[in-house]
Amino acid sequence: MTPETARPFIDIHAPVAAALAAGKPVVALESTIITHGMPYPDNSAMAANVEKIISDEGAVPATIAVINGRIKIGLSDGERESLAMTGGAMKLSRADIAYAVAEGRTGGTTVAATMIAAHLAGIKVFATGGIGGVHKGAEKSFDISADLDELARTPVIVVSAGAKAILDIEKTLEVLETRGVPVVAYGSDMVPAFWSRKSPYAAPLRLDAPEKIARLHTTRGALGLDGGLLVANPVPESDEIPTEKMAGYIEAAQKAAEAQNISGKAVTPFLLAKILELTNGASLKTNIALVENNARLAAKVAIALAKA
Repeated sequence: MTPETARPFIDIHAPVAAALAAGKPVVALESTIITHGMPYPDNSAMAANVEKIISDEGAVPATIAVINGRIKIGLSDGERESLAMTGGAMKLSRADIAYAVAEGRTGGTTVAATMIAAHLAGIKVFATGGIGGVHKGAEKSFDISADLDELARTPVIVVSAGAKAILDIEKTLEVLETRGVPVVAYGSDMVPAFWSRKSPYAAPLRLDAPEKIARLHTTRGALGLDGGLLVANPVPESDEIPTEKMAGYIEAAQKAAEAQNISGKAVTPFLLAKILELTNGASLKTNIALVENNARLAAKVAIALAKA
């Protein structure tokens, strides 16, 4: 789809449309964290609060989802609450977002699908929890998230807490490098590991100010370099679960997934749910904290871009 041909399939929420028309800062938000990432009512409360954080920072939030075949760029309070309670929503990526539109389905958009929709609407900044990547054992399963290819092709800044720690972070970084995607750790020399502030891996690039992230994005565009920019923003220290502690939980969840033959798109939701159980809810609190932290930074980056 191009912005012109996609227009009949897209509904832009009035406040988002007004902000885009006026050149004001807008931050896209994904919706699989609502449909697949957290249980109700935590998902609804989290989504509403993240939107409020972005508004309080001075930007306009635009939660993206597909509802009854319509690509929604920004949701009303009622639409967001209804989505949070929806059972059986699809988990949409590049491969199936058009199917959901054509068949009138409802689904949460992954990082890849949210980037596609944000770009169609002219939104340049997107806040999420963590990106998908190379799953452990991918040399046998070939399970690699479409998020990585999307980052290589779609010019959107993605503010995250790095790749989800259930993934093979080292291989994920290798694939991103091969695809030409800049990975920028914000205020850190190490790549964060989602629930944890640090991983064993050095950050390919480091920037310490939202304005510098905005300048890197515009410079890449001026040089004709395709694709997006991944910002890896460490969770606040007071909210993190240390890497050593998380390693045991992740290993136990991986073993449970293998024992139950969980595969494909079901892997990530299964692992997150299992880790939630194993940590007695601590992983969910950290997940919410890191999403909020990413939203704040994304709003600052969007404001810096709007001023550029």
